[in-house]
Amino acid sequence: QVQLVESGGGMVQAGGSLRLSCAASGRAFSDYTMGWFRQAPGKEREFVAAISWLGSTKYYADSVKGRFTISRDNAKSTVYLQMNSLKAEDTAVYFCAADRKLLRTNEYDYWGQGTQVTVSS
Repeated sequence: QVQLVESGGGMVQAGGSLRLSCAASGRAFSDYTMGWFRQAPGKEREFVAAISWLGSTKYYADSVKGRFTISRDNAKSTVYLQMNSLKAEDTAVYFCAADRKLLRTNEYDYWGQGTQVTVSS
């Protein structure tokens, strides 16, 4: 079992920045790839970014490329999502997820509870 707890969400003006964190506990963090997803009201959960076990491979949704950066610190069992140049359409609940495979779909085994990000225009 892996437990995931997100933090760092909040309200920010368009053009601003936020950094989300996701702290993991349970099994060895470096055994898992990590992903970030988001879900806006009335919409399905969508992929945002993913990072491989040691951080050498990263994937991003086209909508966030060049603005968001995923990173991880295996010593701290934490994955981060740095979000810059935020737009109103980035408003959503953001979830982190863990799996033994590097995925860009919703098929992750473990999920956090989510943290709200609200971008005002």
